[in-house]
Amino acid sequence: MNRLAALLVFGLIAACSSSPSAADKDAPARAAPATLPIVIRSAKGTHRFDVEVARTPQEQEKGLMFRKELAADGGMLFPMNPPRTASFWMKDTLIPLDMLFVHTDGTIAFLQANAQPYSRVPVSAGIPVAAVLELRGGRAAELGIAEGDRLAWGGCAVSQEKIATDLNFCPSPAN
Repeated sequence: MNRLAALLVFGLIAACSSSPSAADKDAPARAAPATLPIVIRSAKGTHRFDVEVARTPQEQEKGLMFRKELAADGGMLFPMNPPRTASFWMKDTLIPLDMLFVHTDGTIAFLQANAQPYSRVPVSAGIPVAAVLELRGGRAAELGIAEGDRLAWGGCAVSQEKIATDLNFCPSPAN
């Protein structure tokens, strides 16, 4: 019985130890969100972004809420499959965002620049879209991105790279 008690005490001490296990050391790497490449072709050039993807309804509901910053070439993609009329607001969003509503042909249907933090006013293109892309507020203007510009993502955006994703968006080139 003493041997069992000693093992239990040792196990409790080990479990409460503050030294990280091998799994804990890897936790920040696992916690880092995977990104998806997006390329936007505009009159002023081609621009690449590496964005997070909000796939689930829960991820889409949270979006970029509570973020204090966003990388210049970062953002978040909200895929709509099947395409639908999407409406977004900025409640609990701390930073301004550019919202790009993307037609099923890959063109930007509507661009809401610098959506105001904490606003409860809905933002929508008013038509079904394939996705909404959120970028750091003002970034679209900095790069000359406008309505009518064309997007692709996943392996279609960077065909020279091997992208392991089921989120390839390959609209037909403009005629």
